[in-house]
Amino acid sequence: MNNFEAYNPTRIVFGKNQINRVTDLLKEQGVKHVLIAYGGGSIKSNGVYDQVIAATASFKVTEFSGIEANPEYSTLMKAVELIKSNDIDFILAVGGGSVIDGVKFISGACKYEGDAWDVLERKPGCNFTNSLPFGSVLTLPATGSEANSGAVISRSEIKAKRTMGGPQFFPKFSVCDPQVVASLPQRQIANGIADSFMHTLEQYLTYPTGNLLQERQAEAILLTLKEISQKVIANPADYEAAANLMWCSTHALNGNLRSGVAYDWCTHMIGHELTAFYGIDHARTLAIICPRLFRNQFENKLEMLVQYGKRVFQLTGTDEEIANNAIEQTELFFQSLGIKTRISDYTSDTVDIAQKIKQRFIERGWTAMGERGAITPEDVEQIVQASI
Repeated sequence: MNNFEAYNPTRIVFGKNQINRVTDLLKEQGVKHVLIAYGGGSIKSNGVYDQVIAATASFKVTEFSGIEANPEYSTLMKAVELIKSNDIDFILAVGGGSVIDGVKFISGACKYEGDAWDVLERKPGCNFTNSLPFGSVLTLPATGSEANSGAVISRSEIKAKRTMGGPQFFPKFSVCDPQVVASLPQRQIANGIADSFMHTLEQYLTYPTGNLLQERQAEAILLTLKEISQKVIANPADYEAAANLMWCSTHALNGNLRSGVAYDWCTHMIGHELTAFYGIDHARTLAIICPRLFRNQFENKLEMLVQYGKRVFQLTGTDEEIANNAIEQTELFFQSLGIKTRISDYTSDTVDIAQKIKQRFIERGWTAMGERGAITPEDVEQIVQASI
């Protein structure tokens, strides 16, 4: 088991009819003026907006809407200026992972004097060292952003996605009411399941580190997602299925699974580029890349592929047969959610895309990725090419 340090200060308020708890949660934070940040109009059609407005009636409120599914730097900077020109002391993110990610950036950028994009580019000496406190009301189970300190921000004019994070970017609280799942379209539910599944796999399917508890916790999430996926897609109003999906999504990326184990985020790194180039839903880029990355790294991941195949898919046979079948079953699982798993399913403009992504990795110095540092830009090119 590897050494690790675990820290997660986010207060989770989970269950039915919990949005009204926002009033007391804000009072505990000493809030006077809250910025309510959200995306499109879905929270106004599903009743969440009305509940949030009722819960914040005793506070001064400013609203900021329009945060995209891949939160855009230019949009978020408008919120930064709004905060700087008003006496706002707290942000409430109302939405899914993209809104919460966007608020994490806003909370840091509004306290930063320089060019905030330089922080995302990780230029020397550029860091968010302070942030405005924030909380969240989760409306879409997927990313786990409601219980972690990381975020992904897009800048479409340069076809870029960048990650950020730090201990100051944990939400103070997150309200998670699974009843919101009932109003979600099947595409978003499927994306949420796939995203949670892949968050788990990237922290599990690496190599054995002797942390038996973490491995079994990961397997529990994977098995639960398999068990409830068709139920919640068929009937989003199935509260028990929705609640299990939401709790799995939170646990998949709240920091627990990475404790004491090796992890590999290369599927995400490649997937971000597909979103940047084509606008493909984040979860779907993961479903596209994952099987091909596992093939590329077959020998390096063999032991855990076998364990995964036996424990999650109950496969039998030789180690090589189990490992190969486990990869096939993973892709079939994504397809069972209605997710297509090839780049060409989403665009016909695939000329030189593998080379373009390889070149981006070279330019950033990403030359030894994955849990073993064994994935090179050349491997990335092969993985993307095989995914077309």
